[in-house]
Amino acid sequence: MTVLSHIRIVLVGTTHPGNIGAVARAMRNMALSRLYLVQPKYFPHEDATARAAGADQVLADAVLCDNLPAALADCTLVIGASARPRSIELPPLEPHACAGQVLAHAASGEVALVFGPEHSGLSNTQLDLCQQRVCIPSNPEFPSLNLAAAVQVLTYEIYRQAGTLPPAAELSSPPATRDEVERLFAHLEQTLSDLNFLLPDNPQRSMRRLRALVNRAAPDHNEIQILRGILAATGQAIAAADAKSAP
Repeated sequence: MTVLSHIRIVLVGTTHPGNIGAVARAMRNMALSRLYLVQPKYFPHEDATARAAGADQVLADAVLCDNLPAALADCTLVIGASARPRSIELPPLEPHACAGQVLAHAASGEVALVFGPEHSGLSNTQLDLCQQRVCIPSNPEFPSLNLAAAVQVLTYEIYRQAGTLPPAAELSSPPATRDEVERLFAHLEQTLSDLNFLLPDNPQRSMRRLRALVNRAAPDHNEIQILRGILAATGQAIAAADAKSAP
């Protein structure tokens, strides 16, 4: 199942090292091996090794990152695991649909499943870096899952579906990486600012809605380049108009 080698589990701000070990064990159970850790409170740690229960190689190969964008830079699909309510909702997925999307993208690019700190989950700013959100159905009177349990549920569904994958179709254009999408957002925000389109006291209100729109569209590499070209042409037109009106 080589497609599984394109899937990474990203843990953000994990506070208990034992949870990192338990996640490593859950991953190894489901033939996943790529663990990314964003600013863990304690790692490496003996509790992580103990809870890994033999999945030591997953821990040994874990990639430590200073921030979440660094962990996601070359990913073409990022899905955040969160039950957090948002004013601008990411497309919600259940585990079955999430696994299908993960495997479809992993056939041709890098995919990340992102999990937040144990007590607070992913922040809205962190969820802004995700194209979609997955929520595991659970008892509404006690909905919070243990970190390793959440990873186990999602990775089980991925492993189960991976055994029934059809041959991957060849894409006319590679999917856009998360780094390319973030550069698009930065370019878009600068252009809209130059046009005085954004609210000066709350520019992120409009940008968050635009993020949701672009994430739903899931543009590929060529489409990102077209959008960047439009923004560049808009910037040139603004500069020309400013030069013409200057005294």
